[in-house]
Amino acid sequence: MEMIPAMKLSLGPIQYYWSRDDIMKFYDEVARTRVDIVYLGEVVCSKRHRMRTADWLEVARMLRAHGKEAVLSTLAMPETEADLRRLRTLVEADAFPIEANDLSAIGLLARRKPFVAGPHVNCYSAPTLDWLAGLGTCRWVAPIECTRDTLDAIRRQRRSASEIECLAFGHAPLSFSARCFTARHHQLQKDQCGHRCADYASGLEAATLDGQPFIRLNGVQTQTSQVVNLARAIESMAEAGVSILRISPQAEHTAAIIETFADRLHGAIGPDDAYRALCGWQDAAPCDGFWFGQPGVAATAGVEAR
Repeated sequence: MEMIPAMKLSLGPIQYYWSRDDIMKFYDEVARTRVDIVYLGEVVCSKRHRMRTADWLEVARMLRAHGKEAVLSTLAMPETEADLRRLRTLVEADAFPIEANDLSAIGLLARRKPFVAGPHVNCYSAPTLDWLAGLGTCRWVAPIECTRDTLDAIRRQRRSASEIECLAFGHAPLSFSARCFTARHHQLQKDQCGHRCADYASGLEAATLDGQPFIRLNGVQTQTSQVVNLARAIESMAEAGVSILRISPQAEHTAAIIETFADRLHGAIGPDDAYRALCGWQDAAPCDGFWFGQPGVAATAGVEAR
């Protein structure tokens, strides 16, 4: 088995509302893994306050001391002036690179310092990527809907040299809303939600009328019910220009997932063995359809495409 050259592993920001102690323990474990880049911060809901900016900076410094690249992620959907004030504080701190997840963050960062364009920024073409690069984007995290063919076309047509990062594992974020789905499930108003999302460390499963898994509710965010698992598609991702594979944290086994991907990149394990190992660690059924231009829920596209 050959090593896959020039690819790095990243760990995306935690999507769920965990306790401060659990978050600190989680990153202590992450620091001992072979992940290269770690994204930190609250990206889903500004009402989640268990971790303050000072806490995230403390974690970032710890990870940097362990040789990781720490990146601070911004909210995907800032809604209030208070959200924008926190965003300005983050930008002005200038302590770590920033992943901008909406245009207000990009507006504050533009031509001021290099930044990562996060997966929640709508970028689906080479001209858009070149425009973002002109504003200072040094790395682009492709939206989950970007197929292999779309990404390859962008790679060939773009003029900029931004790194390309793509989700390789985890529940994919599908949408955000001004409404809180978890609060609505509990018949609560968003402003009096009681932080019920904290009761669901991996999101709240929603099923169809016939009992089939449909989506996961995570406060104002919806996610795929299934876990994106592209362990069998890494070669095609590299061919399409992806140089960074993103893993999205889950409540358990994240360190084992990182190490499995690291073994895959270093040639210690093959694609099928890696895929099966990851299926044993993930908290829901696998899917890989988005990458291959099929329905996202598809779970056999990776085999058919090889």
